[in-house]
Amino acid sequence: MRAIHRWVIFACLFFLSSCNQNLQVKDSHLTLMKTTNPSPLVTQKNKSKDHVKKIEQDVNSVPQLYDVAVVKGKKDTLVVYKVKHLHRFRMKKIEKDVNKMLEEKYPDENFTISSDYKIFLETVRLEERMKSSKFTHQKAEKRFNQIVKMTKDMK
Repeated sequence: MRAIHRWVIFACLFFLSSCNQNLQVKDSHLTLMKTTNPSPLVTQKNKSKDHVKKIEQDVNSVPQLYDVAVVKGKKDTLVVYKVKHLHRFRMKKIEKDVNKMLEEKYPDENFTISSDYKIFLETVRLEERMKSSKFTHQKAEKRFNQIVKMTKDMK
């Protein structure tokens, strides 16, 4: 009987200690499970984020979308979003509508649009890396171009 009590106490202590790790979780780990709302990014050094924030607000206004990430590079602007679950059957139409809306509002921009989770995850990781002082704007632009190429390869 004593062995059973010890085993139960050991199991309880093990579970309680494993639950309380106090580790800081990065957004990229929870990106697929919850809304992260990453801030708009600009890979160039002295560019303003106002224009990119406005693009993000316009895309966020589409009712079928719930999480939007916008990254502005030298040539392209990457718009990545998540579609609400019940609207996933119409993803191609939603993508076409978002692209049309952005092309009408911002004719000078070259947009790359994606609803792919992997691209969204890579965009969130890029945001996390840009927060580091070791990650230069040249590296950010290079990684941004890799993500855009990945998006175009998937289509």
